[in-house]
Amino acid sequence: MYTKILLTVAIAASSLLASDLLVDAKKAGLKPIPSDEKELLKLIDNPKNPITPEKVELGKKLYFDPRLSKSGFISCNSCHNLSEGGDDGIPAAIGHLWTANPHHLNSPTVYNAVFFTSQFWDGRDPHLEAQAQGPIQAAPEMSATPEHVVATVTSMPEYVEDFKVAYGKDVKITFAKVADTIATFERTLVTPSAYDDFLNGKEDALTKAQKDGLKTFIDKGCTTCHNDIALGGKMNVFNITGTYKYQNVGDFRGDKNGMVKVPTLRNITQTAPYFHNGQIWELKDAIKEMGRIQLGADISDKEAASIEEFLKALDGRKADIILPQLPASTSKTPKPDIN
Repeated sequence: MYTKILLTVAIAASSLLASDLLVDAKKAGLKPIPSDEKELLKLIDNPKNPITPEKVELGKKLYFDPRLSKSGFISCNSCHNLSEGGDDGIPAAIGHLWTANPHHLNSPTVYNAVFFTSQFWDGRDPHLEAQAQGPIQAAPEMSATPEHVVATVTSMPEYVEDFKVAYGKDVKITFAKVADTIATFERTLVTPSAYDDFLNGKEDALTKAQKDGLKTFIDKGCTTCHNDIALGGKMNVFNITGTYKYQNVGDFRGDKNGMVKVPTLRNITQTAPYFHNGQIWELKDAIKEMGRIQLGADISDKEAASIEEFLKALDGRKADIILPQLPASTSKTPKPDIN
């Protein structure tokens, strides 16, 4: 009887602590991916180009099609690999003619990018639709022209029919329409996690170590930058209380105000190397460096390990993505150009 009473008290205390942590998390600006599909759709949909199954499936084909690139070898998935963290796992993105990004910029993950208020490291575009046009045209990336993209897509009757099904029989296939369709697919790349389950009210979704790590994460001030649904994705000043020790690798210094897009922490265990120039490989080292240069905090090994344990709870549930079968090229399809 006495043991049962103690057990009941312990469970009640644990539940109370979890509730307090939940309150603290919400006060810190942390928000979950909604568990309700209708509520989620409100967040990820684009009213100007509503999500439909037909657009998503067509967007997926275009996302995986390397023929949109000048070389015929590089697709969106080359740098944003959906088989792992939605990035490429190397310090600087590699593009056309095996060219490393001239600014030594690391490829951000495409997973959950729909929740970002800023796209690109310098935040120059707010929406995925605008972002999707950039890498296709960038010389060190896919190095294609809008004309090449339109000629490629319209050369294949299956693609032409797919666009009619997705947009109506009178659709005009333009470069912007192709990018919009890719973005529609990207809008669906959302990965809810145990962390979201916890914030949505499931108190046992996190382990004790993960809850402790979340508390450390909040107490240390990490939520100053890593907040809202994406735990990042907004612009913030970089090098606030110190200078990043690899600042001189590459010439990127942020936008004109020294602002840099805060990377999402979702699936962070899968997106090494870290920082805009991909110079730190160990998550614990990235945590300590962020504390030093952004918070003026000396994060101990124990605290870094605690935060890292919490970050593991951000590994999301990814939908199974079946590799699409692409239309066959025709005599009108532009030939690969590796020059």
